[in-house]
Amino acid sequence: MDAPVLLVTPPFTQLNTPYPATAYLKGFFNTKNIKSEQADLGIEVTLQIFCKKGLIHLFEAVESKYGDTLNNNSTRIVALKERYINNIDSVILFLQGKQPTLAHLIATRQFLPEASAFEQMDDLHYAFGSMGKQDKAKHIATMYLEDLGNLIKDTIDPYFGFSRYAESLGRSANSFDELYAALNAPVTYIDVILLDILETYIKRVNPLLVCLSVPFPGNLYTSLRCGQYIKKNYPAIKVAMGGGFANTELRSLSDARVFEFYDFITLDDGEAPLEVLINHIDGKITAPELKRCFTLVDGKVSYINNSIWPDYKQANVGTPDYSGLLLDKYISAIEVVNPMHSLWSDGRWNKLTMAHGCYWGKCTFCDISLDYIKSYEPIAASLLADRMETLIEQTGQTGFHFVDEAAPPSLMKALAIEILRRKLVVSWWANVRFEKSFTRDLCQLLKSAGCIAVSGGLEVASDRLLVLIDKGITVAQVAKVSQHFTEAGIMVHAYLMYGFPTQTEQETIDSLEMVRQLFETGVLQSAFWHLFTMTAHSPVGLDPDKYKVIKHTKEIGTFANNDIVHIDPTGAEHELFGYGLKKALLNYMHGACFDFPLHKWFDFKTPKTLVAPNYITAALQTPDYNNATNYKVIWLGGTPVSSIVQRSKKGSQWEEMNLLFQTTQAPLNISVDPAKGSWLLEILQKTAVAETVGMTYAVVKESYEAAGLEDFELFWDNKPVTTLYKAGLLKI
Repeated sequence: MDAPVLLVTPPFTQLNTPYPATAYLKGFFNTKNIKSEQADLGIEVTLQIFCKKGLIHLFEAVESKYGDTLNNNSTRIVALKERYINNIDSVILFLQGKQPTLAHLIATRQFLPEASAFEQMDDLHYAFGSMGKQDKAKHIATMYLEDLGNLIKDTIDPYFGFSRYAESLGRSANSFDELYAALNAPVTYIDVILLDILETYIKRVNPLLVCLSVPFPGNLYTSLRCGQYIKKNYPAIKVAMGGGFANTELRSLSDARVFEFYDFITLDDGEAPLEVLINHIDGKITAPELKRCFTLVDGKVSYINNSIWPDYKQANVGTPDYSGLLLDKYISAIEVVNPMHSLWSDGRWNKLTMAHGCYWGKCTFCDISLDYIKSYEPIAASLLADRMETLIEQTGQTGFHFVDEAAPPSLMKALAIEILRRKLVVSWWANVRFEKSFTRDLCQLLKSAGCIAVSGGLEVASDRLLVLIDKGITVAQVAKVSQHFTEAGIMVHAYLMYGFPTQTEQETIDSLEMVRQLFETGVLQSAFWHLFTMTAHSPVGLDPDKYKVIKHTKEIGTFANNDIVHIDPTGAEHELFGYGLKKALLNYMHGACFDFPLHKWFDFKTPKTLVAPNYITAALQTPDYNNATNYKVIWLGGTPVSSIVQRSKKGSQWEEMNLLFQTTQAPLNISVDPAKGSWLLEILQKTAVAETVGMTYAVVKESYEAAGLEDFELFWDNKPVTTLYKAGLLKI
């Protein structure tokens, strides 16, 4: 294809960092010498609305059309329009990190006007303490933008949302009717801005193919608007849609009207299907040769999946390429006072994947039958580190978010060693399973390599339900692993679930008590409750009888078919618990109300918890028994200062070797027998992470005995050697 492919992320996903799909595809196209350009229309539309000129136009539109019918909140915002108009450019520059000193002014709460978004705002001192002025100011500035967003929603565009635009139209839309009606209505105020920007790109790039990435329901409406505009005004340009929404929701698509807006919809990994599609557009292959692709054939929706085209191995898809995106224009927002959510929305993160699919792939609530989960393929640590270095050079950013369903512990370990060997200064976070393999020492290694946070699924904090979910963990195990991460200085966020089939009121209350104790003991710093959703491609959705749940309807819609309305005849009225669970959690995250009786969080009668009040404490006090001898020894520290000192007691005299280790926090001294100390110094040098990937336990023991030393286990598995993990002697 001589003309470039235009890769587009329609509004809205995140405002702080690009969604990575187009960068992944552009990186792949680079390996095939396929010219491509990319655009994140979400950030561009946002910046065009939320600037001085944009707000002047916005207020003119609101007052001219809705001036006499404004509600109280909109009336207040319009009355303060000059404050909004005069401050907006400075606020955006602050959220882009270009005017950090403005935080002092914003934090006074006298600089920015406040409307209804501030009514639900947490007490800022309570939420951020006395130190986080930048975060306080970001939260205030975010609420200021939310007020303007509410004005838009209440007047000119009821579907507006910064990251969930028209999401209600796309979520669980079994029928295309409502979306189709909205798309055949006059364009909205936001549509006009979006399509003007799209027009600019089309004229500049002159593509023959536009690929619309739709990861979430909140991108669907705008992607359809883009497709509609292109097909009406540039009929020679082909429009393809793909991404997470299509992969989960559109696998049984049959409504031909969708293809008034798109020419093709591809499923799952996009690299091979798009390469084949480009060859088709170039006339090199016929339509029946397409791969994982919906299109119209004789007026009917047809799914074509020619198996002659293999998918690409992850090692061969190239490094994500963010060039062309407005990397210095993204804005950091703090919408809710939740440590992990703030991390997700605050700061620029380069997105990478450690492995395709999930190495566990068993959770019964998850879409494990779909390719993006079931097809597990890890990437070599050295290649991951290569890609990190390339992205650092390209973007100037050293923060990474690994977007795996669950990052494999063994690969995390290998990557951490590779990062340390290359002396990369990076910060990163990932999703994990709370595996037993996350030992104290492995967590120390990950922290040393820049890991700052992990998020993992505790789901329903009930051992019976964890077995039913096939999570492969226990609550006590989660507590112990969380302790290891926390003590290493890595923040832990837990995904929590309520409403899993057959969950009783008792189990819901007991889950809350488990969560309370996890926060009270300090091993959990962040969490979020989700109501269970039954999906068509999960084991629960595929075999509801096994889980004693009833599908509300068995009809297959013509459009989106993933979320399934269901009835749980054996469990609690789950929706009733949502508000109380979330209110309790908010307080626990702030370190408050641990002594508040659980039943007080709910406005209806609940059972008393059956969980022992010291359950989590007892789990944390369980010793870390690790009798395995197949671990490797790795030394992360520097060379200690050694000296020989004379000791005497009751007439006896002997020599000891004193070893002084300098750690980042404080010096660490140990004293050992001189011969054993000399051997230890040699082992530290041989196992230094910069020189090697470590020595196995067996080799270390063999070296000790070859030196003519006795009682290896007595020396190695007891103090003072066991205290050296604090200085960087790790057994992993």
